[in-house]
Amino acid sequence: MESSREKQRTKWGTTEWENIKVLVVGIARSGLAAAGFLAGRGARVVLTDKKSEEDLQDVLDQVPENVGIITGVYPEFGSGDFDFVVVSPGVPLNIPPIERAVNLGIPVYSELELASWFAASPIVAITGTNGKTTTTSLVGEIFRDAGRRVCVGGNIGLPLVLEVEKYGPEDVIVAEVSSFQLECIAEFRPKVAVMLNFTPDHLDRHGTMENYTGAKARIYENQDKTDFTVLNYDDPGVAALSGRTPGKVIFFSRRHKVEEGIFVEDGQIVALFGGKTEPVCPVGEVFIRGAHNLENALAAAAAAYVMGVPAEVIGMTLKSFRGVAHRLEPVAEFDGIRFINDSKGTNPDASIKALEAYDEPIILLAGGRNKGSDFSEFARKVKEKVRSLIVLGECRDELRKAVMGTGFTQILEAANFDDAVRMAAAEARPGEIVLLSPACASWDMFRNFEERGERFKELVLSLRR
Repeated sequence: MESSREKQRTKWGTTEWENIKVLVVGIARSGLAAAGFLAGRGARVVLTDKKSEEDLQDVLDQVPENVGIITGVYPEFGSGDFDFVVVSPGVPLNIPPIERAVNLGIPVYSELELASWFAASPIVAITGTNGKTTTTSLVGEIFRDAGRRVCVGGNIGLPLVLEVEKYGPEDVIVAEVSSFQLECIAEFRPKVAVMLNFTPDHLDRHGTMENYTGAKARIYENQDKTDFTVLNYDDPGVAALSGRTPGKVIFFSRRHKVEEGIFVEDGQIVALFGGKTEPVCPVGEVFIRGAHNLENALAAAAAAYVMGVPAEVIGMTLKSFRGVAHRLEPVAEFDGIRFINDSKGTNPDASIKALEAYDEPIILLAGGRNKGSDFSEFARKVKEKVRSLIVLGECRDELRKAVMGTGFTQILEAANFDDAVRMAAAEARPGEIVLLSPACASWDMFRNFEERGERFKELVLSLRR
């Protein structure tokens, strides 16, 4: 019997694309990729953004000549004007063109969904609140070490639609997928779906935790019993999904022995499948540090193992993988002070995990744009782990109030990001760590967390000279 993915591929594979009309909403990385891909197949594409032409000057020259552009205002359209809409991840779904499409019965898809129509390779998809990028990168590295040809992309920075057609059935696509992308899928079906954890995030968009976790859980909705759903046994919200997924459930745990999956026993990561136990790697030899990174390593090991990668290869990669940029990234050490870039700590839970990774006194830089998060638990962790806190950005007053509520008073305020880094360096003593882990989004000061992290590294290295 033909699978749903095969049906979708057949449908679009036989389409005469020059007859297809598509509206792509959002002129950024994902939208540009989708528009270029569709126009290259002959589709008639209109690319739109509420930003003005002036604000988009740095990207408009990347738009293909055969793509229509509407900026500053969204187009009005009727039921026959577009066959479907592609929405970029950063675009909310309550804006006029999306609501209009839904009301007219025009399908709205994410670029992730679009890419999946053309994927011949099995997909390993990874989601969760925190740890997605590290786990995605680690899974990709494991497959490379196993000799597999692998594409690593998605929410990690490389739009999949640009790459999927370069890979065949013997290759592997490893994709970081976000709740924003999963909101607009229809047939997206990963061979392996990995769910890392649930903590409050993006509530400014999703409204409630129920909506947020519901969007994440769509990762497995098109799976069947021949597919795998890898779940975190130690996260109650994630573990509860085991009775809902149509895929075969594989657990990972750093606290418990599971019936089938990857777990820690007597200081060793082990794999237990089909009644057979295999050692993977001693916990102490996993290169990336922190309890959260151990969970990421277990998840990556589970995803690779069910795809046939030998335990010894997985163990080798866990011992050598150095992590990813902007996530507990060592920048420099001078005058006895270590500088760590955790700009990817864009919510309180991510920054709590960063603080827990170190035993040394910490000078913490935190603040930015709040995404609807509660800072109470983060504030308690600051009191426990931080010697001095430097607050900055839009929500600095909110952060200060939350932390002072715990009785912590060693708080400094920076006028801007550059001043915050200089203040942290001046405040730090030998044997301490200066940690950028903002617990907030970067959008009040930077385009993204990568730009924030790169600026941090530039400033730190300039102080060294």
